[in-house]
Amino acid sequence: MMNTKCLPRRAVLAVGTAGIAGLATPWVIGSARAGAAIRIGHLTDVSGPYSANSGAVSIACARQAIEDFNPAAKGIAVEYLVGDHQNNTDIALNIVREWFDRGDVDAVLEVNNSAIALALNNLCTQKDKVHLNSGAVTADLTGKSCSPNMVHWTYDSWMLTHPSSTALTNAGFKTWFYVAPDYAFGVSLTRDSTAAVEAAGGKVLGIARHPFPGVTDFSSFLLTAKASGAQVVAFANGGADIVNCMKQAREFGLPQSGIKMVALAAQTTDLHGMGLEVGQGLMMCLPFYWDLNERTRAFTKRVLPKTPTAYPSVTHAGAYSCLLHYLKAVEAVGGPDKAKASGRVTVDVMKQLPTDDDVLGKGLVRLDGRKIHTTYLFDAKKPEDSKKPWDYQYVIETIPAEQSFRPLAEGGCPFVKV
Repeated sequence: MMNTKCLPRRAVLAVGTAGIAGLATPWVIGSARAGAAIRIGHLTDVSGPYSANSGAVSIACARQAIEDFNPAAKGIAVEYLVGDHQNNTDIALNIVREWFDRGDVDAVLEVNNSAIALALNNLCTQKDKVHLNSGAVTADLTGKSCSPNMVHWTYDSWMLTHPSSTALTNAGFKTWFYVAPDYAFGVSLTRDSTAAVEAAGGKVLGIARHPFPGVTDFSSFLLTAKASGAQVVAFANGGADIVNCMKQAREFGLPQSGIKMVALAAQTTDLHGMGLEVGQGLMMCLPFYWDLNERTRAFTKRVLPKTPTAYPSVTHAGAYSCLLHYLKAVEAVGGPDKAKASGRVTVDVMKQLPTDDDVLGKGLVRLDGRKIHTTYLFDAKKPEDSKKPWDYQYVIETIPAEQSFRPLAEGGCPFVKV
């Protein structure tokens, strides 16, 4: 078992059977017949603005992935640590350097902050470790900033924005205004949504950028958006920020005045936070919803005992899917000893294996590290149409995997020749 005394007390949380258990030994499952254990560091937002969409429920889903993989039956030991990045790049990189240099961690999971993810790509490439990015949004991770040591799971800014931006512009909502956090996440979302809006014949009237994190009063940004005269006000933020924006927009009368509200990176958890009275009619493009089909319902049933107060949303489910596929690659490459020898080789195996699990279904990992799968355009229900707990959305369009993500040739990944 790993000695955690070498790791920073503030940075590292160990996971026990009840969730975040404080400072103890890593959560371990399985036992190696011979050789080393594979070590996973889960870098997430435990208590900040993205914690509802990541944090404790993502931890539960990652644990479920390890259990479903059943490492004990395969003679593989998996050790699992959690680090709270606090949405601070310096803190995040310090955690991961300790994990790599003194903790013998092999792969970093989730990383649900685009600025941190871009910085981590460089570190993982230098150290030949694996970056299992199931949480960050920026599509630059498989574009100009791609790495042969990274896979980008779940979603990205291109996938999240193109279907809804195109659909609404084609429906006659031609003028757009964005409210966005002033860092890589907001920049990517507004850039990719703008491209879709303009390609459909629309026009962007402006962008109001707010600091991140720490803002809770969005009144000045909302009043600027309302004064622009745009038909659509699109929020390019997430977590607690999008919940606050939607609630405050209603207080200022934006939706009541006929302005269409769009949340480019919202999730089911955000709908829960704002309530359907505020969120009804909110369009989202997502690859996962807990009540989508029999497989997603089966996964949700398995994981709910670990997180009874919150149903899994898309980032949570993405952590499960990404970690499960990585563990399959560890087995395929020959076990922990060989997987630890080269993160890049293990990522190559992830690209060779077809993907299939209960949350994202069947898919593949492209040469640039982009995970490809079917996505869905959802609409949020009216309050009176919700008939059971977390019954918030319904599908209005199914988007095939090959149309859901930016074409490989358009990404500009330096190591991919097309």
